[in-house]
Amino acid sequence: MRRSAIGRIWPGATAVVLFLAFVFPVYWMFATAFKANKDIVGDTPVWFPSSPTTEHFRRAVEADGFWTFVTNSLITTLVAVALSLVIALLASFAIARMRFRGRRGFILVMMMAQMAPWEVMTIAYYMMVRDADMLNSLPPLIAIYTLCVLPFTVLTLRGYVAAVPKELEESAMVDGCTRPQAFVRVIFPLLAPGLMATSLFGFITVWNEFPYVLILSKDPAAQTLPLWLTGFRTTFGDDWGATMAASSLFAIPILILFVILQRRAVGGLTSGAVKG
Repeated sequence: MRRSAIGRIWPGATAVVLFLAFVFPVYWMFATAFKANKDIVGDTPVWFPSSPTTEHFRRAVEADGFWTFVTNSLITTLVAVALSLVIALLASFAIARMRFRGRRGFILVMMMAQMAPWEVMTIAYYMMVRDADMLNSLPPLIAIYTLCVLPFTVLTLRGYVAAVPKELEESAMVDGCTRPQAFVRVIFPLLAPGLMATSLFGFITVWNEFPYVLILSKDPAAQTLPLWLTGFRTTFGDDWGATMAASSLFAIPILILFVILQRRAVGGLTSGAVKG
């Protein structure tokens, strides 16, 4: 009986510990953003803001180029995610439905590209962008981000396309639809969970990306929010209140998107990983 009770308790206790370990840094970030400076730099940790203030958020929003960074991040993220979804839809359909020479090799290459760290391509990308005279601009960032999230998107959507019975597509074609029409009217609506999962993954990945924009964009007019977070320094050192407020503002879009899509996204990730 004792062993049985312990066996029931330890999984829940482990889950609670892991939950606290992941959530506490997020809580501390938001709590620090509302603390007064004396609470932030004091020797004794202040767990709850004693006198909440929004002064740090005001300084963050009024920082030089804030709206330029926001606009650049939204443009690069949304365009890169949209491009990756369009390309991945076509590629995943070809991989799942068509049999052609080199198909398995292509899938293996996509898996290898997904496993390879982004950093190994930094020098190559920099040299290509430099030789094309496109440093300090957004199009190279969009192209690189699209390539970075494309393997995961293709492999995930492939599982969803393969899970759709061919008979549905064939029935639509018998009823008069062309193959593109059958794809749009029959297959595409069934891919909604996979599209949500991959779009959420792509959004988080691109939104948080730092090394490429640091290397390829020295002009503030072509930089994104991750670099903006590094700019909160004063003559007295780091401005931790403004930094935490800026980090909170940076995290809010991801949190909102995850709350909206989390149910379908989690199901989409698990289903796409095992189907096909």
